[in-house]
Amino acid sequence: MTDMMKQLQKIGIVPVVVLENAEDALPLAERLVKGGLPCAEVTFRTAAAEESIRRMAKAFPEMIIGAGTVLTTEQADRAIDAGAKFIVSPGFNPKVTEYVLKKGVPMTPGVCTPTEIEAALQFDLDVLKFFPAEPAGGLKMIKALAAPYVGVNFMPTGGISAANVREYLAYNRIVACGGSWMVSGKLVKEGQFDEIERLVHEAADIVKEIRG
Repeated sequence: MTDMMKQLQKIGIVPVVVLENAEDALPLAERLVKGGLPCAEVTFRTAAAEESIRRMAKAFPEMIIGAGTVLTTEQADRAIDAGAKFIVSPGFNPKVTEYVLKKGVPMTPGVCTPTEIEAALQFDLDVLKFFPAEPAGGLKMIKALAAPYVGVNFMPTGGISAANVREYLAYNRIVACGGSWMVSGKLVKEGQFDEIERLVHEAADIVKEIRG
């Protein structure tokens, strides 16, 4: 596991962020830091993603800012140039995975089957995103997959919330959980950053409760 993944393991929950407006990047990042989750996976689902990463990485160098939903090498280049410290994809794309790793940047591709895990193992990856977590079988499925692949750890994302994150965090093969409930698009769009900070703090407290 890379040093950065070990840092994410200590944080425990990675806020998965979709930003429609780069102007929201800095107030959001500030609340993530204040709330106790100094990290974010900014998804490349919007035109504002690249600029959002750039602003957050520059203003909050202590944060671990990554790029999610990276589907192409071109997106990977843009994300890395903007300051992304890790790259995440929803599925396993060997071309993108190899490209990112050759750049010396941590890559966490998504998997949800044994075949995908074995393909990812060809790149000596030991931390994989499990997506979509809840629809694909949740923690029960992760435990079933973890049994034969003893060197693999997981970062589940998809359907994880304050209601079920504890059970995921309690399993020792989970590095961190990705979640968007504390940074929902609605809260960001409405400028409810006080509420975001409250939810982030609540999430950070859950990590402390489960992992100490």
